[in-house]
Amino acid sequence: MKGNESRVEKLDELVQLSMLYDFYGELLSDHKKRIFEDYIHNDLSLSEISDELKISRQGVHDIVKRCTIELKNYEEGLSLIKKFTAIKQKLATIKGLCNEFPETGDMDKIHYIETLADDILKEL
Repeated sequence: MKGNESRVEKLDELVQLSMLYDFYGELLSDHKKRIFEDYIHNDLSLSEISDELKISRQGVHDIVKRCTIELKNYEEGLSLIKKFTAIKQKLATIKGLCNEFPETGDMDKIHYIETLADDILKEL
């Protein structure tokens, strides 16, 4: 069971890093972007990247580590992923309420949709 938890944690970390890269990757230098993309998106090993770029494996590891820290710092300061996730959840709720309304005719659902829409507009 421990091995499965470790794999799940690794996958969660990979998803988080990929999302951080999607939001903030353009803020990295081209060199860092290439290495981080190869490691995270292209699933290349540190050795494969180091061989391809003719730099040490430790150098690749350090760049991946620095990129991870930079991307996390961008999110800590800007909170774009946090805002995106909140808006996505509100939109899913709105969609669900819209699907329920024809069956129920509950006007409270419409008022709640208006409140959620106002919240989203304030966040943007």
